[in-house]
Amino acid sequence: MVNSGAKEQNVLVLQGGGALGAYQAGAFEALSLSSHQPQWIAGISIGAINAAIIAGNEVANRVQKLHQFWQGTSSSFFPVPWLHTDQSRSLQNEISAAMALTSGVPGFFKPRFPPPSFMPEGAPEALSYYDTSPLAKTLTALVDFDFLNEQGPRLSVGAVDIKTGNFAYFDSREIEICPEHIMASGAMPPGFPPVTINGHAYWDGGLVSNTSLQFVLEHDGKEPLCIFQIDLFSAQGALPANLFEVAQREKDIRYSSRTRLTTDRFRQLKEIGAAARRLYQKLPEDLRDDPDMAVLRAVESGFPVTLVHLIHRKESYENQSKDYEFSTSSMTEHWAAGKKDVERTLNHRDWKKRRIQSDRLQVFDLGGRDD
Repeated sequence: MVNSGAKEQNVLVLQGGGALGAYQAGAFEALSLSSHQPQWIAGISIGAINAAIIAGNEVANRVQKLHQFWQGTSSSFFPVPWLHTDQSRSLQNEISAAMALTSGVPGFFKPRFPPPSFMPEGAPEALSYYDTSPLAKTLTALVDFDFLNEQGPRLSVGAVDIKTGNFAYFDSREIEICPEHIMASGAMPPGFPPVTINGHAYWDGGLVSNTSLQFVLEHDGKEPLCIFQIDLFSAQGALPANLFEVAQREKDIRYSSRTRLTTDRFRQLKEIGAAARRLYQKLPEDLRDDPDMAVLRAVESGFPVTLVHLIHRKESYENQSKDYEFSTSSMTEHWAAGKKDVERTLNHRDWKKRRIQSDRLQVFDLGGRDD
């Protein structure tokens, strides 16, 4: 159990991943049913959209609004598989993905007409294949931005400044969040157009990092954190056997690596900080004020962190188009998988016996385990 008297801040960190984002919605549903409502949500790309819907609605309406978004985006695609074989399902998914590329996704994006190649160079319409004005309307309909900025949990979404190439975070603790901030976080080129805010043009934050984990770990106070990191790409996978699998594996590695890197780095910093604290106690009084000792002690984060990894693990029939394949059947399966992984994690014996550890980072990856 968690130590009595200890109060944790629940944090959701939502990775980017397009159509796979329904997994995050299902995970959130299970977390909300288990009384793990977040006090802080940080997201990239589709994670920023899910985050805005959660943060921009009262607790009782959050899951319903997520359902509205995901049912709307999948409404024009196959509701159920034709046949229950991997080969037929893979074919159906490829057709759905091709439909999304050619026709767009309801409430999300639509193809430009005329195409960008027919537009004047430098014009906004010449910078992307799709028009995301449907997403602006969807966000306005599903997100109460007044509630988000005045009463909702803290929201942080990441984007990239196109001119500088630097990461930029829009944080409701610092600024008033608008639909443009959410759309900037998901403006993946060349599919989607850049979003201009206060004279700066932004693209999707996933170009730099597909997770907001580092931002959360570096911008919190001193209270214990319980972070639910909900990833849509798995770092682990089989060796590819053909070029289609190469494309899929490359995408998984590219968009999952930052979570692993950030986790390992923060664990190392916690260990260095704990070692510095122990060394400080061993030093004679005249050496404790040494500047080098002060540098080492500054490494210590000073607050306990529990990190829960929840990772979408692809089905055998899913391939490199899985993040833009919006069929109703896939959306429903992804939602159910996220919900199941959270339920499995929260019912796992390792989770039930956990205690807050002040001197180290605790990591739980229990979504695929029942023991």
